[in-house]
Amino acid sequence: MSDVLEVNGLVVEYGSKGKTFVAVDDVSLAVSQGEILGLVGESGAGKSTVTSAVTQLIEPPGRIRQGSVRLDGRELLALNDSEMCRVRATTIGSVFQEPLTALSPVMSIGKQLGRCILLSEGTARKPHIAERSVELLDSAGIPDAEKRLEQYPHQLSGGMRQRVVIAMALAGNPRLIIADEPTTALDVAIQHDILSLLQDLCVQNKLAVILITHDMAVVRQVANRTIVMRYGKIVEEGETLEVINRPQHEYTRALISAVPRTDKRLDRFEQIEANGSSSPEKFSDAAIDDWPDAIPVDGPVVELRNICKRYVLQKSLRRKNTRYVEALKNVSLTVDKGTTFGLVGESGSGKSTIAKILCGLDKADSGKLIYKGVNISDQPNSESVQLHCSDIQMVFQDPYSSLNPRHRIMDILSEPLRVHRDFSDAEIRSRVAGVLKRVKLTIDDAQKFPHQFSGGQRQRICIARALLMQPSLLICDEPTSSLDVAIQAEILNLLRDIQDELGLTVLFISHDLAVVRQMCDQIAVLNHGVLCENSEADSLFSSPKHPYTNQLIQKMPKFSTTFQASSLSA
Repeated sequence: MSDVLEVNGLVVEYGSKGKTFVAVDDVSLAVSQGEILGLVGESGAGKSTVTSAVTQLIEPPGRIRQGSVRLDGRELLALNDSEMCRVRATTIGSVFQEPLTALSPVMSIGKQLGRCILLSEGTARKPHIAERSVELLDSAGIPDAEKRLEQYPHQLSGGMRQRVVIAMALAGNPRLIIADEPTTALDVAIQHDILSLLQDLCVQNKLAVILITHDMAVVRQVANRTIVMRYGKIVEEGETLEVINRPQHEYTRALISAVPRTDKRLDRFEQIEANGSSSPEKFSDAAIDDWPDAIPVDGPVVELRNICKRYVLQKSLRRKNTRYVEALKNVSLTVDKGTTFGLVGESGSGKSTIAKILCGLDKADSGKLIYKGVNISDQPNSESVQLHCSDIQMVFQDPYSSLNPRHRIMDILSEPLRVHRDFSDAEIRSRVAGVLKRVKLTIDDAQKFPHQFSGGQRQRICIARALLMQPSLLICDEPTSSLDVAIQAEILNLLRDIQDELGLTVLFISHDLAVVRQMCDQIAVLNHGVLCENSEADSLFSSPKHPYTNQLIQKMPKFSTTFQASSLSA
């Protein structure tokens, strides 16, 4: 098959304060029709910069210094802005990581699709636009397409929104689709459906697809060929199975070694060092000073008894006409001291609702929440808030939105201590310095702002903030879903080290079953607010009892390799 896209000798650089940073260094690649090319590597490897150069979306101070980008033999770098805009509307379709930010919240799905159709076709009548919109939604696998045209993005699920973005990308009958982390924020079931859709569209429409992802299991599942990038350079490329089973470059071998195993639990994740090799070494052994002695607990740390929670969908003056959604239906589970308890399930299954109830951000409609043997369900708000601020802490999914961008790290970390503790300035600085050291940062980092850190460093800052309150229960809500495999290994090792050292109890929420398999002792599976299964991790993966659990495991991207990495089995 002929190549749809050819990139040769591409160099992209950014200039700042008299210095030049080369983000993409002499990159050459090609992708043909009906082929999915996987681009993998750590954050900052240059993957998205390559595709931004292809679509001519490099903003100043960035510039393409040299190279050639040909689409069906046409040199794109020679086109002016209006010509390139036409190419983006008709020949190149883009699917982005977060569909909610890719769609306008104040425009209906029909209007947004209509704009894409007008851009690609120039002029069109309303009946044709409506007919074409329904056709595009049907091709993206969206049921009741005519009804969806009147809806807004917030009325659709995450998977549906991503399908709408794919439909918009198909509006111009493109030759090339660029999918930049299209399934990162999606649960395993929706991820499976979106990847299957991309594969089907690639074959049926004879599209060329560039798939950017940090998930090696996804690449193994769908990509025909794979390119591995690091520091703006291509370090390895070839047929996907050949790259995964017989990696030639040291960095590729290290990247594969860091992928969470699904067949057995390891003691530690291998980490990628600066030279590209892998290492199972621990973080700094610096302890957090003055950590309180553990309070003896008879029985579980957390116990939920028949917890029910529903939210109002549509209010009515007549109570019987008010519509509700049942977020949790008689959920009962226990979390033992010093263990890691996993919560898995599709989006909307009730995982985060449980976390909110435990954190005091929401209250159950009925049932009992017992914490360290005390029923806190009916406690006054003042006592409940004090408990949740001191003994239960949370690490959220997106570290950047969790940190105030206008505050320095010292102010961010010291704020909870000033509000909830009676410490002097010297004591606060000492504690902040100690916890930063524990998460492998320095006291000098305390004077920086969040945007000056990488994604993994920001997540370590969020963990440090949670630890400063010296909690007994740490709730981690999708703490690594937005991180690449190398940084994910660092964060997960850090969480495991902290738990071993301090005896923390961890509630771990994730849609990544491979990560849950590695981190959790006990796992509960939720589906539409109902607890389907609750068992030990090994038992759940080897012999799932509920059909829904088995369905999730079957849809999980499987990663296997004949490459023999150094095994660190428990």
